[in-house]
Amino acid sequence: MSRFGTIEGVTVKPLVRHPDDRGFFQEILRDDDKLLRRFGQASLSMSYPGVIKAFHYHERQDDLWFFPVGSAQVVLYDLREDSPTHGVTQVLYAGEDIPVLIVIPVGVAHGYRVLGTKPLMIVYFTTESYVAGNPDEKRIDWNDPTIGFDWTTKFR
Repeated sequence: MSRFGTIEGVTVKPLVRHPDDRGFFQEILRDDDKLLRRFGQASLSMSYPGVIKAFHYHERQDDLWFFPVGSAQVVLYDLREDSPTHGVTQVLYAGEDIPVLIVIPVGVAHGYRVLGTKPLMIVYFTTESYVAGNPDEKRIDWNDPTIGFDWTTKFR
């Protein structure tokens, strides 16, 4: 005979979505939730076809990106002056047909463009939680001339 009720140690956290005209953002898990022993944050974001979300970088946190739905062109640019690859741009393709995890270290600018005709979903994990009063989000324009990346599709 089973009993129904609340099980000791089980916690349910309601999730909140923040929609805008590009899609939505949703945090999944934060280290200050105290649900796990240690990690920064897990988040979910959706972007519509053709959207470019670029560029930003961090001074304190690493990112780990995973795209479970849709396809993305990921562009990375090494801003780290002490790095042997300082100034190098790396382009990767990821998504439901190319399932990869991408670890992006501190000091590497990153962004992506949604490819195809369906929305893109990204689940990403960070080593620090987002702090609204002191965000580790340094912005660079998507068309910054220092990076000089051409986001247009090349027909070949």
